[in-house]
Amino acid sequence: MPMIRETIVTTASHDGRVHIAPLGLIADGAKWIIAPFSPSTTLDNLRAVPFAVASHTDDVRVFAGCLIGRHDWPTVPSDHVPVPRLAGALAHEELAVVRVTEDAQRPRFHCRVVHRCSHAAFAGFNRAQAAVIEAAILVSRLHMLPRQKIEREMAALEIVVDKTAGDAEREAWSWLADKVRGYYAGKDT
Repeated sequence: MPMIRETIVTTASHDGRVHIAPLGLIADGAKWIIAPFSPSTTLDNLRAVPFAVASHTDDVRVFAGCLIGRHDWPTVPSDHVPVPRLAGALAHEELAVVRVTEDAQRPRFHCRVVHRCSHAAFAGFNRAQAAVIEAAILVSRLHMLPRQKIEREMAALEIVVDKTAGDAEREAWSWLADKVRGYYAGKDT
């Protein structure tokens, strides 16, 4: 299995509208593969403007926020591609699509790194940040995974959040937990 790096990916439509989404980039040697689900805004944007930026952040509120509909995170222009990066990124990589492997469910956009830049020191993760990232992945798959699996994994992750979270992680966790509760509200067990 290849290594997957969870990051925030920005893309742009042909008319310049920016889309921010948490995505797992697939390692491909010195390159990255972006494999958005079909249909998605990220997929449409990559077809229209074959560039993206991977913004690496330790603020898990961005991951959680995007999954509950908060996509208005501040961006700034990138150095070499026509897609902005996340303003609060610790580092970013500007990507250019070099080829596409078509697939009905998840086409793969093979990207070369055009430019890398660091902006701030990385102080390390706490366990709650990792738990929020895992919960965000679960929330992105609410419609695909069994309820029992979601609830079991969320309960285990909540223990980690309760033990190790700071304010930002608690806020992100609350958004995701509310999303799960709202999704299952009124559904049979």
